[in-house]
Amino acid sequence: MSRGGYGRAWFVWGVGVFAYLIAITARTSFGVAGLEATARFGATASALSAFTVLQLLVYAALQIPVGVLVDRFGPRLMIACGAVLMCLGQVQLAAATSVPAGIVGRVLVGAGDAMTFIAVLRLIPAWFPASRVPLLTQLTGQLGQLGQLISVIPFALVLHAFGWSPAFLGVAGLSLLAFVLAAALLRNQPAGEPDARTAHGLRETASAITKAWKQPGTRLGMWSHFTTQFSGTVFIMTWGYPFLASGQGVDPAVVTLLMSLFVVVGIICGPLLGGWVGRHPLRRSTMVLLIAAAIAVVWLATLLQPGRSPLWLLLVLVLVLALGGPASMIGFDFARTYNPSHRMGTATGIVNIGGFCASLLTMYVVGLVLDLLNNSGFSHGDLYSLDSFRIALSVQFLVLAVGVGGVLSCRAAVRKQMALEGFRLPPLRAALSDNRRRRRQYRAEQRGSRGGDSGKTSD
Repeated sequence: MSRGGYGRAWFVWGVGVFAYLIAITARTSFGVAGLEATARFGATASALSAFTVLQLLVYAALQIPVGVLVDRFGPRLMIACGAVLMCLGQVQLAAATSVPAGIVGRVLVGAGDAMTFIAVLRLIPAWFPASRVPLLTQLTGQLGQLGQLISVIPFALVLHAFGWSPAFLGVAGLSLLAFVLAAALLRNQPAGEPDARTAHGLRETASAITKAWKQPGTRLGMWSHFTTQFSGTVFIMTWGYPFLASGQGVDPAVVTLLMSLFVVVGIICGPLLGGWVGRHPLRRSTMVLLIAAAIAVVWLATLLQPGRSPLWLLLVLVLVLALGGPASMIGFDFARTYNPSHRMGTATGIVNIGGFCASLLTMYVVGLVLDLLNNSGFSHGDLYSLDSFRIALSVQFLVLAVGVGGVLSCRAAVRKQMALEGFRLPPLRAALSDNRRRRRQYRAEQRGSRGGDSGKTSD
């Protein structure tokens, strides 16, 4: 690709990332308005969690249909349509004064959000060489998370200074801008490249979904996404702010800082993790399991802490949960490497279902447990007491256990398939040793090239 072609590719990718950033802003804006929503709608904890649960339920339910539509119509149309739906949803939420009216707005936001991420990921292999796809996939996911910063800083400031309606109308305006940019500037593939869109009927579509699901690499991606993504999503979208502010008694300004660090850490670690995946594609599931273990350990330490946790432990909690976002992106790399390009949108949709199904289930159950404890008198009238949060948030350990079991099972199926194809995975110790050897050889060759021909070494 020429320099001008690369420039055009980066421009198209940048527009797609902006649209995804606004989708994340729309998705997470309700999370920092939880206390205001409780007062505005007179909502219980279960009703409050229903806003986000139904939004994510719509999001998850649309993943496979959207993946099929992306394969058929291309990413440009889907990104533009998603921005329109999110704009309408935020306008509806700005005007809502009851729980049902507010839920309608969040459902529209969930539908628009569902159309965005898969479509943006579909742009990357169409515009960039395969060697850059893992890193750009990570960058897409993590740069999009800057939308959370818009939620926790400017959106929160507008919310507290000017009220509910102006804050959500502001996010609606950003969604409208994303629509204009996508419609005017996005292209599905470079000029002169063959159109990758498909035009299958219902039978062919069903066959594509079945083939993508039967591929164990797709299921491994889905369980990887399931296991690593949900805990951070539950924290940042619904229960993190009440847990820190009410349960742990952290000053709201410090809570905002911690929420901001969640995003920053993800952005920093995403490219590093993407580079690691590019260098060690056969060890992706190992990284998924290590990060899942870290999430379990830090939650265990936080919830078992006598009394309120020290700030340093809450900081560690946020930092570790932030790793879950980049780790969940590994699931999309499984979808890419184990499926042909014409089925990539469908496979990506299947993967993306995983984390959001886990998230919505956990969000709802946490809210349900909080209400049950409050109604039983356990929390002594304090809905968001620390002891109630200890019990309610422990639900996550069950979800993590299910996810890890799914990863281990599907990884075994993938490795069995690789063995039948004549490839056996070397032990991890041997792989690390070989990697160190290759690095030493590369450094020696670099020193030799700087010192002239006489300085070159050989194996």
